[in-house]
Amino acid sequence: MVDLNGRHILVVGGSRGIGASAARMAAEAGANVSIVFRSNAEAAERVVEAVKGVGREAYAVRADAAHEADMEAAADAAFQRLGPIHGLVVSAGVFEGLSIDEMTVEFWDRTMAQNLRSTFLAVKCVLPRMRPTGNGSIVIYTSTAGQRGSAIYSAYATSKGAQIMFMRSMAKELAPSIRVNCVAPAWTETDMADASLTELGREEVAKDFPLGRIGLPQDVAGATVFLLSDLARFVTGTTLTVDGGMDMRG
Repeated sequence: MVDLNGRHILVVGGSRGIGASAARMAAEAGANVSIVFRSNAEAAERVVEAVKGVGREAYAVRADAAHEADMEAAADAAFQRLGPIHGLVVSAGVFEGLSIDEMTVEFWDRTMAQNLRSTFLAVKCVLPRMRPTGNGSIVIYTSTAGQRGSAIYSAYATSKGAQIMFMRSMAKELAPSIRVNCVAPAWTETDMADASLTELGREEVAKDFPLGRIGLPQDVAGATVFLLSDLARFVTGTTLTVDGGMDMRG
């Protein structure tokens, strides 16, 4: 059984999609939960209420995770409110595509800032509030695109591949007291992916999944709470692919 009782989990990008699902599932497993959100206070409040609804403490703080001062203030506020941070989930980011002919420097830089710089800053700012626990776990959401590349989404795929290398480097640097892993979803039903899935056609996309359907946020959240828990105490430096078998590799 996954048991997160007595732990404080901070979810960066926890107001929607996979991050929100992970926040709720961590609370159901016994954790108190802080979430960092960038813009949608109403959605963040719904997550807070869901966490409180299962008898856990919850806190939401607004911040742009790609800005160091914002992320530092958010991490400190969460620490002051709910204590040392045992688990960090990094879910903040953007999913946008352009061909190389259309892509601008501004588009490239925005993707790298929101997906990669925010990951670096979340880890950097949370570490001082996690080290005192002596048993921390960091989970970074990458993507199967970061493992195999993706036409039109080259900036996104590059940022996600870089997250994997950052994770593996941090897993070596922070061991043995802090474990660091990635979760790599394939297509997942979130508001961020909605426009692309609509354009491609959900039935067509689902055909690529041996399990017969597109992923759901709770599918990814289940892998997340496993990695946050002591069930995964001997797992670090790895990428757990949650893709319904879509990208099977021999």
